[in-house]
Amino acid sequence: MSSAVLRHDRDDVVHLTLNRSEKLNALNLEVFEALEGHVKDIAGGSARAVVLRGAGRCFSAGHDLQDIAVGENPPRPNYQAHVIELLADLPMPVISAVHGHCYTGALELALAGDVILAAESAKFADTHAKWALTPVWGLSQRLPRRVGTYKAREMMFTCRTYSGREALSIGLANACVADGEFDSAIDNLTAEILANSSFSHAANKRLLRETDGLSLSAGLSHEIYHSAGVGPDVAQRIAAFTGRTKQKPPL
Repeated sequence: MSSAVLRHDRDDVVHLTLNRSEKLNALNLEVFEALEGHVKDIAGGSARAVVLRGAGRCFSAGHDLQDIAVGENPPRPNYQAHVIELLADLPMPVISAVHGHCYTGALELALAGDVILAAESAKFADTHAKWALTPVWGLSQRLPRRVGTYKAREMMFTCRTYSGREALSIGLANACVADGEFDSAIDNLTAEILANSSFSHAANKRLLRETDGLSLSAGLSHEIYHSAGVGPDVAQRIAAFTGRTKQKPPL
C-alpha cells in the first residue's frame, strides 16, 4: 500500500498517519486511495479504536491546491467524500489528533472523527471562500453540528484561523493539550476508550448516527425499539466490578 498514509497497530488501536510531510500533508488522490485501503481493512478487522494524525509539522494543510489547479481524475464521482464517510462510519471510536495546520479539506477530514484532540499549536480554518470553493466533503453538515450554525457561518465567511484553545472554547475540539503532552494525551484517551466495551461503542455510534436530526420523540422511540441491548461481555464486567472474579473484562 502507498506510503502516503502509514499504519501502525498498538494495543488494539490503529494509528493512521498522513505522510506527505514535505507538502504539509496536503490531501491528494494518493492520500485518499491509501486512506480508503486502510479504512476498509480496519472495518473488517479487530481494532477497537482508530487515531488519525499527521506526520511532521501539522495534521494537514488541506486539499492540495496544485491538484485542484491541474485537475484531478478520481476513480469515481465524489470519491474523496465517500472515503471520508467510510472513516466516519467505522464502528469503533475514531480520534482526530490535530497539531499544526488543519485547513479546509483537512478540517473536513478531521470532522469525520468522533473526538477531536487538539494540540495548542493546532490551527483550524475553513478557507473555501478564500479560493472561491464550496465544501463537498461534509463541512457544511458536520461543522455546524460541532460548533453551532452561527459559529460555523463565522468560520466559513471570515476564513479566520482558530487556535487549539479557541477550538476547545467553541466546541470544535474536545480537548486541547500542550504540544509536549500531545502523544501522552492520545495514549491516555485511547486507554480510557479501550477500558470500556467495544460492543457498546459500536452500538452507541450506530444510535447516534441513526437518530441525528430526528425530533426528540422520534429519537427516543428509535432508541427504545432499535437499541442493541446487552452485550456479550456484560456478565464478566459486572462480576469483575463486584469482585467475584479477578479476570479482566473481555474486549
